[in-house]
Amino acid sequence: MGTLTIILTDGPYISQYAEMAYKIAKAAIRAHSVNVFLYLDAVHTPKAGQNPAFFANAAELFSELARLGAKVEACPRCATARGYLSKEGISRDYIDGIKITSLYRMAEMLEESDQVVTLAR
Repeated sequence: MGTLTIILTDGPYISQYAEMAYKIAKAAIRAHSVNVFLYLDAVHTPKAGQNPAFFANAAELFSELARLGAKVEACPRCATARGYLSKEGISRDYIDGIKITSLYRMAEMLEESDQVVTLAR
């Protein structure tokens, strides 16, 4: 069993990257450990209370990944700069299962990965 890490940089609804990351992670999670690191505007993805009219709810998609066992973590500098405050890695603005960790975690995830997918513009 290998490890797949997905680095996501775009916020939800700007591009299809959040849905693509979800689909890749969901398919991989059956046979691999899956990490998702939210960087730059992607830290908006797990915001609770989203109600998109014409798109899948990105927060719910990533919550499902976390429930299935994926490690979904967000950059603290990016999250704090965008107003998502963390208390011991948990933001009250985020859905359950998503943690605000450390930028160093991205490097650790990359190091432990067999495969890496980066979705960025």
